[in-house]
This record gives sequence, C-alpha cells and structure tokens, in this order.
Amino acid sequence: MRPGTRTNGTLVDLNAPDRTLRIGGRPLPVVGPARMYVCGITPYDATHLGHARTFVWADVAARVLRHAGAEVRVCRNVTDVDDVLDQAAHRAGSPYDSFAAVQQFYFERDLEALGVHAVDLQPRAHTHVGEVVALAQGLLASGRAYVRDGAVLFRGGDVPRHAGLDAEEARALLAEYGDAPGDPGKDDPFDVAVWRPSRSGEPAWPSPWSAGRPGWHAECAAMAMTAFGPALDLHAGGTDLRFPHHAYESAMAEALTGVRPFSRAWLHVGMVCRDGAKMAKSTGNLVLVSDLIQDHPPAAVRFMLLTEPWASDWDYAPGSLDRAAADLERLHAAAGRGNSSDAAEAAAVRALLDDLDVPAALGVAEQEGGRTARLVMRILALG
Repeated sequence: MRPGTRTNGTLVDLNAPDRTLRIGGRPLPVVGPARMYVCGITPYDATHLGHARTFVWADVAARVLRHAGAEVRVCRNVTDVDDVLDQAAHRAGSPYDSFAAVQQFYFERDLEALGVHAVDLQPRAHTHVGEVVALAQGLLASGRAYVRDGAVLFRGGDVPRHAGLDAEEARALLAEYGDAPGDPGKDDPFDVAVWRPSRSGEPAWPSPWSAGRPGWHAECAAMAMTAFGPALDLHAGGTDLRFPHHAYESAMAEALTGVRPFSRAWLHVGMVCRDGAKMAKSTGNLVLVSDLIQDHPPAAVRFMLLTEPWASDWDYAPGSLDRAAADLERLHAAAGRGNSSDAAEAAAVRALLDDLDVPAALGVAEQEGGRTARLVMRILALG
C-alpha cells in the first residue's frame, strides 16, 4: 500500500496523481459537492446546434469532475419569463406557461438523445418571482438599487469596467439584449432592471413597486442563489451570455451577499456558426438537433460538438456530421483492440482535466485503443 494518512477514517493517498480540473488555465479544486449552474434555455423554439453545444460541453465538465472523484450537483434553469417567449406564445395562441412547458419537453427529449445527463435541479423563472422580489429588496436596502416609475434598477455603472469592456462596447451589447442604455429615466446608462412593470397583456406578479416581472439577469441570480447559496464552483453558458447577462447576474449576487467571486470558474462555450454567421433564428441558419438525429446516430452528433475546443467558436458545415460519424466509428474500432497501458489511460485523463482537452484525449484514445479508448468513451458518454 502506498504511504498515506487517515482523515476522518479515510485513507488519503499522498502519492496519488493530481486529479484537479483546470478551467481556463486555473485549477478548480473541490471540497464537498461541486456546485454547477448552467444557464438554460428560453423555451420558445426547437433545440438547435448552438443550444446543444453549450449543454453537451457542460455535461462533459460535470462528467469529468465526477470521474475525478467529485460529487457534482447541477442546476440548469429555464427562463420562462421573457419577452421573446411571450411573443412566440401569443403568435401560437397559447398561454406563456403552457407554451413553455411544451417547448421544454422537446428540448429535454433532444438533450436526452445526445446523452446529456439529467440535472439535479431545474428551476423555472416563473416559480422564483418571490426570490427576485427579495433580491430587489436586499439591493434597495444596501443602496445598490433604486426605484423609478415602478421599476427597481440595479446600479451597474462599474459592471462594464469589471467585465473588461469599454463604454461604447458595453452600450452596444446592452442595447442588443434589451437593457436600454439610452433610457433617460436611469441614473446611469449601465443600470439594469431587477424588476420592471409589465405592459398590458404581459404576465405580471404583485410587488411593492408595481404589477410586474423580473429582469432577466435578476432571474438567474435569484435561481442560482436559491439552489446553491451565495457562490458557485462552476458556471456554464454560451459566450454570448458573458456580457451583459453573466456580468450583471454576478454583480447583483455579489452586491447582495458580499461574497466574491460569485463563481470560481466559468465555462463560456463558443458559438456555433454557419457560413461565418452565428446560428440563430433571426438569421434563418438554424440546424435542428431533431433533424440531424433522424439520419445519424445521436452519439455522432455529440461527438461532432466535441471535436473543437469548448472556448472556440465553431463553424458547422454539411459534411461535419459525416466526418464525425466516421471518426466515431474509428474510435469504436480502436476500443475493440487489446489492452492499453496504465500510462495511456493516465495521459487521456490528464488531457480531460487540463481545460477539458477532449481533442487531445480522443487522440490518445484512438492511438492506444483498448482500455484507454473505452475509458474516454465512457467519460464522454460516446456510447
């Protein structure tokens, strides 16, 4: 037996290799359950590759943490209080909550097909309105928010600087995401809504300030803190959410609790593009998961989404899936070969722990085959 020591009756191997996951080049040691929050969907449309890539990579991060010995609790929210959702539900002639529930069913069916593990917690924004009201009250009490015309506005003048953005870039992004930096009723262009009054026909809840609804950034702050308290170990979402959404979500939580940072590490997954343009309904270039899995094994779609590093944008082309299916077949063939060495297994695991370097782990797996290939396939849920 290797030299070790006992802590609370458990033998700790002092010579064991380091099994700490590194994200963005920084170590993420975990003591106790790892708290992972994933920004989920706004359920108004079918699941496309842009959605799927984020959630597959988040699933991989959780699986690698579990393989490293951590207990992982994953919370993935559902943003079912949102202007875009309201508009889609209105066009369909359906109540917003019923419409969202149907879309969420299809979303979860697609993720299950792609091998994404069921999450531990899945809060819906409309069930956490009371928590947003409490968040707004706390921010008002600390002076980090103010009331204006039935809205509660978070004082965010310092948020762009902390996010590393200049004023012009921050203004453009706030405008793009509906945070109205040009609103003359604000004390500062970079203030955002924690609570806002609802317009006629929109869902509304009572509050001390107005019949209204939560602001988007406040929804995630409230849901994440309800699930895990004042801080997270790992927060996942697409790179398009880095600012303003994640920046303001974090700023609100930190202003309320005084605990910094709100998340110890971030998994900002790169965008999926097509012909150089971000995949989005507005550009008409969507590729739906449900269409792809009609003609290809879901594992091949999952494999395709993992072939480029998670932080990089990735351009989908019609031949991408055929190439991924062929590569997956080679990996399966390699797994059927004889045994591989302990050193090869260790090298593959080290690659996964080093910033989720899946391409490197797959390279080792295909070259060594056997036990190493089977291990990598099992960790990555490649079937």
